[in-house]
Amino acid sequence: MEKNLKKNKIAIIGLGYVGLPLLIEFSKKYKVIGFDLNKKRIEEIESGKDLYNENIIKKELHYKNCLLTTKIKNLHSADIFIITVPTPIFKNNKPNLLPLKKVSRDIASIIKKGSILIFESTVYPGVTEDVCVPIIEKYSGKVFNKDFYCGYSPERINPGDKKHQLKNIVKIVSGSDKKTLDIVDQLYASIIKAGTYRVSNIKTAEAAKIIENTQRDINIALINELSMIFNKLELETEEILDAASSKWNFNRYDPGLVGGHCISVDPYYLVAKAKEIGYFPKIISSGRKINDGMAEYVFNRTKMYLKTKNENLKSKKVCIFGITFKEDCPDIRNSQVVKIVDKFRENGSVVHVHDPVANYDNVWDEFSIRLKKRLNKNYYDIAILAVPHKAFHNLGVKKIKSFLKKKSILYDLKWMFKSEYSDLR
Repeated sequence: MEKNLKKNKIAIIGLGYVGLPLLIEFSKKYKVIGFDLNKKRIEEIESGKDLYNENIIKKELHYKNCLLTTKIKNLHSADIFIITVPTPIFKNNKPNLLPLKKVSRDIASIIKKGSILIFESTVYPGVTEDVCVPIIEKYSGKVFNKDFYCGYSPERINPGDKKHQLKNIVKIVSGSDKKTLDIVDQLYASIIKAGTYRVSNIKTAEAAKIIENTQRDINIALINELSMIFNKLELETEEILDAASSKWNFNRYDPGLVGGHCISVDPYYLVAKAKEIGYFPKIISSGRKINDGMAEYVFNRTKMYLKTKNENLKSKKVCIFGITFKEDCPDIRNSQVVKIVDKFRENGSVVHVHDPVANYDNVWDEFSIRLKKRLNKNYYDIAILAVPHKAFHNLGVKKIKSFLKKKSILYDLKWMFKSEYSDLR
């Protein structure tokens, strides 16, 4: 490990919405190797494309400092390895550490004495040292904190956010010993304008990251539950929140679907670890249950509204506006809109999904849903405004209603338009 960090070569493993911004920023000052198993992803970056819509690659990436590869053996010359692989969950909501375990085993075959491995993937406290390190030791034959070292610096990327970019977000840094912490701190400080925040150990850094998303999940769950209560009371949730927000210390959150790779996943990691040590978390689990059930709640409200009109869902034509997990962002991971689509189809409805922001091929590959690019006038019985894209705001409620039959239902899930235009909110 060179004392002058600029003489070291950095390998970034995983070039998704977390790894690509790192590749771009580090390429401005260091020699970097970008690794991803997906050959198509490598080809996209080489051609200057980014489906995550996070960066203008051709203008920002210093290709002369980069080697892009799908072969792990091509990382052998690196001194510092930054791991940004996904940490998903299984269908039973248990943590899926298989990607992390695989990359730990793969890296073990190429690290050399003095290598530093920095993990960025969101995990519960203890994964780096209790899960990854033993695998690396086993398959490398090297000793932790003697032959190789580890750091943990959790990603804080917010997909689709043009203001809070990598270099503008404070970076938490940690290391397996004091010297490693200094190196990790110096490394990130060289590209992060907002600065770094040092913590005393890796487990603290892991815990800090996971509670960021858990707290947000719980806050949204509270508002979702309040909206259910207010709907039954026939009160406008939006007006109530506007009024409450007039107090200086009221924290405003809006109800809605909670998807994406972070908020809808990370709390399950903390729940799993808590149960492992004999504590059964009530608030975190309840929050997840509420937010996971919002898609079904939306479906049931629509169904019950139809019932008051002595109608059912069979053969009803439904158009859902938006399938990405958040507005103005093409990211479709863990989209809760898909659950709504499934519920309507299970009950005999014909469902179309329209989303000008999502990638047509990605949606088909991931969910087997063909996006409807053009909508027919006077065709739909039900329209659900699920994701508040600017494109839908610009379309306007009058144009949206032109796609509906005269006797129809408009469910404005995210309060895009004034309440008088909607049948359900």
